[in-house]
Amino acid sequence: MPRNGQPMPDDPAQSTPLPDLLSLTAQAVTPAGAILDTAIDRVRRVVSVKGRVSGAALERNQTAAHGLAWLATYVEALRQMQGWAERLQADGRFGEVEALIHQIAFGEYLWQIYGGIPMSQGEILRLQDLGLDQDDQRGLMLPAVMTLCQMGNTQGARLRLVTLMQEQAANITVGASGLDDALEMIRAQFRRYAVEKVEPFAHDWHLKDALIPMEVIKELAEMGVFGLTIPEDYGGFGLSKASMCVVSEELSRGYIGVGSLGTRSEIAAELILAGGTAAQKEKWLPQLASGAMLPAAVFTEPDTGSDLGALRTRAVKDENGDYSITGSKTWITHAARAHVMTLLARTDPATTDYRGLSMFLAGKEPGTDAQPFPVNGITGGEIEVLGYRGMKEYELGFDNFLVKGENLLGREEGQGFRQLMETFESARIQTAARAIGVAQSALDVSMQYARDRTQFGKQLIAFPRVASKLAMMAAEIMVARQLTYFSAREKDKGHRCDLEAGMAKLLGARVAWAAADNGLQIHGGNGFALEYRISRILCDARILNIFEGAAEIQAQVIARRILG
Repeated sequence: MPRNGQPMPDDPAQSTPLPDLLSLTAQAVTPAGAILDTAIDRVRRVVSVKGRVSGAALERNQTAAHGLAWLATYVEALRQMQGWAERLQADGRFGEVEALIHQIAFGEYLWQIYGGIPMSQGEILRLQDLGLDQDDQRGLMLPAVMTLCQMGNTQGARLRLVTLMQEQAANITVGASGLDDALEMIRAQFRRYAVEKVEPFAHDWHLKDALIPMEVIKELAEMGVFGLTIPEDYGGFGLSKASMCVVSEELSRGYIGVGSLGTRSEIAAELILAGGTAAQKEKWLPQLASGAMLPAAVFTEPDTGSDLGALRTRAVKDENGDYSITGSKTWITHAARAHVMTLLARTDPATTDYRGLSMFLAGKEPGTDAQPFPVNGITGGEIEVLGYRGMKEYELGFDNFLVKGENLLGREEGQGFRQLMETFESARIQTAARAIGVAQSALDVSMQYARDRTQFGKQLIAFPRVASKLAMMAAEIMVARQLTYFSAREKDKGHRCDLEAGMAKLLGARVAWAAADNGLQIHGGNGFALEYRISRILCDARILNIFEGAAEIQAQVIARRILG
């Protein structure tokens, strides 16, 4: 029990779940939501001009705006954790592991809301940055919140969770995921595949900067990875976005490169389903679903980065209705092997923003190691990268590259940016799932190392700070997982979910980096050696905060939605 308002680390009462835990956490969600409402009101006042959110004012107050996005993400994460816990309890599956994860997550995230949310290693968002004063913050000083802050995330709770994690090491996830049996069967299938066909070889692929073997791609195609969410009418499985999350999570747990193979197919299929003509759907979707055609997403340019509306690659229409494309692109994943490029270019030279952009389905011949781009009008060079290897990154140059007019997506110019925006929800949900997989891989190798490594006469895992790192990995992975599954469910219902997907991606990327960084710390000096897998996982984790919308861009998008 608390003494002088604080729990004692060795108090046995703190190593078991709190009494009436779900009642406490349910009570805590309400004041957290009220703090968010107050913050939205305060920030909106600062960034609005004549009753409308001003882009210039939003930029001037970027810390507050982005901090609001993080606060909203935390509150939604707590709501989804509460929903997860209540569903498990109703099904009789809310055991001690789940209870400890739940109370640790609530205890930590509530404290961070009150004391400071880390937006990055050097940026801590405090409620005062959002215009809240001490009177506002006292809204969090309710008995349930204070109990969870003081007694939720204790050393005793973390050590007990790690003890249970060791006892249940055969389980695929730490704690019940909350998904149905059908999705868990899919998880088990892809976990087996990753353990047998990916994990034993992934580190060697990384160290050699080698392409993932075509044999692996063919096997994934046979397992339906590339047609997972494509409708059955077009040769796919027509499964849910939740299934996409599970598959991406488990394959990325084996190796992020393998888990990312399906990303380009997901983006290409979304583009065609949402914006393609009937003929384009019939032509392209079955080939994408079968894996016979590998796509590459060709959007980013060297001087524009996240500012896609400013891109300058030109597509000039000739007298036959075909297009000649000239310009430069960068950070193009799996470009050499691709059979088709979803290519964004400017068809209206009079424009300088998103309104003049069009999307093309540009077919090309796959290359070889000796000649990666054996196509007239395309040249390319590899970008050497820290991590996220296995598909390779390229810079591409287009010089009068010919694309048939029939391959203009939707057969209508000027729709490219809108068409691309429609894919961001699924892409960010899938990226959040990849982040969970990377975080889980960090936990896997760190847990094993902490059990195998002996220092000062005992296992590393016996030291409280080592065990606490592992426990926090497990708890935060579950938080990110539930936020990601929530965004997938919203997508499956046909709801707009750019906000939810953005939150899942924002938090998931930070959780993956924290898990990898703490995992390397557990390895000590060995973690800095290339021969240890955690060194690769750290490099792989770092990209998650950058691609599919850098964390700062993601926070900006979330803030605009909340304030708009």
